[in-house]
Amino acid sequence: MARMRKKQRIMLLVFGGVALALSTTLVSLAMRDSIVFFFGPTELMAKEAGGEIGVDRRLRVGGMVVEGSVVRGSGEVVTFDVTDMQSEVPVSYKGVLPDLFAEGQGVVAEGYFIDGRFQAKTVLAKHDEKYMPSEVTDAMEAVATLAE
Repeated sequence: MARMRKKQRIMLLVFGGVALALSTTLVSLAMRDSIVFFFGPTELMAKEAGGEIGVDRRLRVGGMVVEGSVVRGSGEVVTFDVTDMQSEVPVSYKGVLPDLFAEGQGVVAEGYFIDGRFQAKTVLAKHDEKYMPSEVTDAMEAVATLAE
């Protein structure tokens, strides 16, 4: 009788472990498509040159909007360049830009890097004079450190 209970407990623990591993795997696979990586322009260009970025991989690029680079096309199409003070990435976006979007200000664009141009699906701008997304600040500091 005691042996049977011990065997049942062991089987229950094994079943629980398998169920936990399976659920962890399923959650990881489901989240894989929603994870978006952040890159500065210099890092993005290096990864693209190394073949590490596919056209189907959703990314974020952040930095400062280059002064004089904003061009408004037909409809809601806007093109602009993003820089980390070392490299620039051309960005195109179709949609309404945030009210606080401006040249010389911090921005994070989310989308796909295709044929040397970043096709943004979302553009996020800073929300006051003192704020810049921490990801952008960190990327720009890393580039400045490498340049020294």
